[in-house]
Amino acid sequence: MQNWLHVPDKLNSYTKQKHLHTISRISLPPDPAPEAVSPSYNVDSASSITTFNVQSFGAIGDGVTDDTQAFKMAWDTACQAEKSGILLVPKGYSFMIQSTIFTGPCKSGITFQIDGTIMPPDGPDSWPLTSSKKQWLVFYRINGMSLQGGGVIDGRGEKWWNLPCKPHKAPNGKTLPSVCDSPVAIRFFMSSNLTVQGLKVKNSPKFHLRFDVCQYVDIELLNINSPAQSPNTDGIHIENTKNVKIYNSVISNGDDCVSIGAGCYNVDIRNITCGPSHGISIGSLGIQNFRACVSNITVSDSVIRHSDNGVRIKTWQGGLGSVSKVTFHNIYMDTVRNPIIIDQYYCLTKNCPNQTSAVSISDILYSNIKGTYDVRSPPMRFACSDSLPCTNLTLSEVELLPIKAQVVSNPFCWNAYGTMQTLTIPPVFCLLEGIPQSMQQNDSAGC
Repeated sequence: MQNWLHVPDKLNSYTKQKHLHTISRISLPPDPAPEAVSPSYNVDSASSITTFNVQSFGAIGDGVTDDTQAFKMAWDTACQAEKSGILLVPKGYSFMIQSTIFTGPCKSGITFQIDGTIMPPDGPDSWPLTSSKKQWLVFYRINGMSLQGGGVIDGRGEKWWNLPCKPHKAPNGKTLPSVCDSPVAIRFFMSSNLTVQGLKVKNSPKFHLRFDVCQYVDIELLNINSPAQSPNTDGIHIENTKNVKIYNSVISNGDDCVSIGAGCYNVDIRNITCGPSHGISIGSLGIQNFRACVSNITVSDSVIRHSDNGVRIKTWQGGLGSVSKVTFHNIYMDTVRNPIIIDQYYCLTKNCPNQTSAVSISDILYSNIKGTYDVRSPPMRFACSDSLPCTNLTLSEVELLPIKAQVVSNPFCWNAYGTMQTLTIPPVFCLLEGIPQSMQQNDSAGC
């Protein structure tokens, strides 16, 4: 998984539209805005907030015309405004935008108000050769921005999902050897003090929202939706990002509703309705022997429905670092195959080599987790490293029953140390007591 910002070689090579006289310089640090064709701004005299309507910069909004340049110029102008402004995508219109990087820092805060619909080109064959296929809209080095509104971000992902190199489309489920990049719909990179709220985001080719190297992020009241069979369409992914709140949202997709990558701290996830999906996950961590540090994560007051997993921690063998101080509280499982799972042997094939080092996992609390599970898998699975056991796992008020009237399956434990504060259903008698007498020294000092 690439974590770098992919910048096309020719961001300024877009064709001039006949209704525009200038080309945006959005790939550069913002300069005084270029002149547009008689743009009109609406100024609220009481609050001195200026509205920059993309149609004032030449956007058509018919869903066919390339409106990229109008959006770039509106951004450049709003970014250079001395006072906070609103970049408005008006209701009742659909705007097609090419892969674009909206660059900061800006002189003041910006509200990117989406009341209409925005969409990318329709599939890989329509994607310009000069544009990155790894991302669609990127917000880079922004401090103080709200992405909001009652509109729709439509990723038009179906043609990307159907590429023959996608595992679910290839013969026998095997990935075919070909280039298979798919764009993340919305990405924030190296940004802070962000709010994303109220929007419907659907059918992304890959992740719907991604945050890399960001801090102080508030996400609320989102509706994220893509088909259950759409590959790698995580709802919200965060990486190297801290001080995050994800509240009051509904997510259904073909991968994790929320995925938490390496370098994430102080993350609060609350009142999420998740599924169908792959659940809410920490990881995967430690791939290719990388160090991964994650701590102070809380997931609470949520529902996970008809999903492959419920709450999951997944790490690769050979990694370094640690996952610690994680709380899963007050979560209802509705027909979930693996409601509670720790997997320190995560592998996408059957050929991953055994390795001794591992990302350590400790201080994990599961409390008031109830509901039903699919009997194909045990309701709780704690598969911990041979050389570095999971420690201080705590379970309280956990009640998981099979969806049909069958015998309750026993949990699975391997090298997992912890306690039941209350008797669980089913009982987790396989947990080992105390602290391991001997543990391989794990290089997690950098966490």
